Amino acid sequence: MPEIVVDKLSHTFGKGGVDALTVLKDIDLTFESGSFNAIIGTSGCGKSTLLKMMAGLFDPTDGEMRLDGEIIKGTNQRRGMVFQQDAVFPWMTVAKNISYGPRLRGASKDEQREIEAKWTEMVGLKGFEDRWPRELSGGMRKRVDIGRVYANDPDVLLMDEPFGALDAQTKERMQSDLLNTWRQTRKTVVFVTHDIEEAIFLSDRIVVMSARPGRVHHIEEVSLPRPREDEMRLTEEFLAIKRRLWAMLDH
Repeated sequence: MPEIVVDKLSHTFGKGGVDALTVLKDIDLTFESGSFNAIIGTSGCGKSTLLKMMAGLFDPTDGEMRLDGEIIKGTNQRRGMVFQQDAVFPWMTVAKNISYGPRLRGASKDEQREIEAKWTEMVGLKGFEDRWPRELSGGMRKRVDIGRVYANDPDVLLMDEPFGALDAQTKERMQSDLLNTWRQTRKTVVFVTHDIEEAIFLSDRIVVMSARPGRVHHIEEVSLPRPREDEMRLTEEFLAIKRRLWAMLDH
């Protein structure tokens, strides 16, 4: 699995003068192969902008990003992105949503059926293959989003507050299910969130961004053992990390 390197990256929106808005400044980061990483910070610090540049949706003003030594420029299959908003196609069933990418690339009918069976089960949608998105809950639609990205077999999974719109109980269940899937695939994951507990529960490393223009304020190495169960959220070690990160975001 490749690693992601962010090298002296800055980004400014606008052409200059009063319209210019610098959202990221001098970012240096490395996301190791197979690791689960979270990015947190106050609103407007550039978390989502950084993630979208990793996806290749637009280029930085200065600096560069590399995936396995190759400069990231434009989108491709190696980087899959899950957004906060639903991205399911309402005119396709669950199964057809999940196999959409492989189907576009010319996968045979047998390959499509194999992919649909594998990923509907992996994301907890077995038995719902023929359902339409309008028949699903918000959490189930998000499972479709995640299954469709995984079905493309990317090297890196980029997630922009994917569970932000879900209720607390569904959110915690989705976090546990995501960790189970990650443990089986070991994709490199970069996960943007406003939720400190979510970042701690999921991640190996947490990047704390400063207020705009966003810089790397701190990197927290999360040494909590894996696999992680919900009860871990109540341990003193977990709560100590949470208090430390809260204090950083307060300044």
